Amino acid sequence: MVTMEKTNHPDTQVAKDYINNVFETVKKRNPHEVEFHQAVKEIFDSLVPIFAKQPKYMEHNILERMVEPERVLSFRVPWVDDQGKVQVNRGFRVQFNSAIGPFKGGLRFHPSVNASIIKFLGFEQIFKNSLTGQPIGGGKGGSDFDPKGKSDGEIMRFTQSFMTELCKYIGPDVDVPAGDIGVGAREIGYMFGQYKKIKGAFEAGVLTGKGIGYGGSLARTEATGYGTVYFVQEMLNDKGLEFKGSTVVISGSGNVSIYAIEKASQLGAKVVACSDSNGYIYDENGINLDTVKRLKEVEKKRISEYVNEHPEAQYFEGCSGIWSIPCDIALPCATQNEIDEASAKTLVSNGVKAIGEGANMPSTLEAIDVFLNNGVLFGPAKAANAGGVAVSSLEMAQNSMRLSWTFEEVDAKLHEIMKNIYRNSVIASEEYGHPGNLVVGANIAGFTKVADAMIAQGVI
Repeated sequence: MVTMEKTNHPDTQVAKDYINNVFETVKKRNPHEVEFHQAVKEIFDSLVPIFAKQPKYMEHNILERMVEPERVLSFRVPWVDDQGKVQVNRGFRVQFNSAIGPFKGGLRFHPSVNASIIKFLGFEQIFKNSLTGQPIGGGKGGSDFDPKGKSDGEIMRFTQSFMTELCKYIGPDVDVPAGDIGVGAREIGYMFGQYKKIKGAFEAGVLTGKGIGYGGSLARTEATGYGTVYFVQEMLNDKGLEFKGSTVVISGSGNVSIYAIEKASQLGAKVVACSDSNGYIYDENGINLDTVKRLKEVEKKRISEYVNEHPEAQYFEGCSGIWSIPCDIALPCATQNEIDEASAKTLVSNGVKAIGEGANMPSTLEAIDVFLNNGVLFGPAKAANAGGVAVSSLEMAQNSMRLSWTFEEVDAKLHEIMKNIYRNSVIASEEYGHPGNLVVGANIAGFTKVADAMIAQGVI
């Protein structure tokens, strides 16, 4: 990968050998967990410069310790559907690293969820949470339960069963889950109610993403999408570019995508495409956000319905074609590995200037190489989409103080956090010999804080 150190300095070779050996061990210990391998590989490759410069991290075997979760939970989730039939799903929680704070990370309900995906998300979360500057460790969880097509009653019964087991392992100072794909305010509400019933106490700080009326934070819904745009805005500003007048393509049409569309549009961009798991829409006049919000948030319909109200727009089956639309800025906000090498090359040939990853690991390693080798500004997920967990941490702070901040207060804090993430990533990339490479910069900036805390706390 282009993120590897290119010199033949002896310290660099020692660092490479150490990191390669640890990665081979990861693959042997975790066979078939391809998503986890990919996440580890992306981070490991960019850590060569810091290990060459600061061998103390090798002496303390930090990587061997960091790639092993502190705790991996897998449990049965039985529930009863509307026909009275018992269904069974798998539940997961990976508590990866608590060196700088309680475990923090979302819960994902999606049929694709398995141990590998939860571990990749949890491993990424360590570095993402560190980058926010907030005192939160890394974790992730979820289930292979699919909320699509389920009634409110079925979702309630499933989430109550899920929380009945999960509640044994979480708490405001232990592990604080939040939402992710398939887990929104409804699911968080049901889980919080079940936790409160079992514990017999109103512990607001045990979950984030709660409703405003019972401990939630204003701007949490918008945070990930807004934060991604704020990060990309910093990248653009450094190069004398801006959202105003730019053509933008944003994949997905869920929470992250909708509010990325909203903020990019507020900054003067024209967003011309978005998608769901069935296909994508292209509207050369600019996506009508009100229509998308109503279809997806209120009516729970497919994005294909958009063209019934906007006949000038076009709908295409399949998701990958969205990256064939020429644009100045691309924000992948749907799911992992949605941009492969071929799609990246198409984006580059069509003149894309900047990529901001709103989803978790939406670009393959090969796609990232294409972007970096062609001088495309690239905001990696752990930096660009950290706005969601940043505001989750701000929600925890409000819960601890029993206060509620205004939307404007939270949004201002979010904007400042995203600026700091960008600036710290730039500084680290320059300090370790890869100026402008925010993959290297973000990984090193996130790693350093956690690694130093692990060393300070001894072998635990």
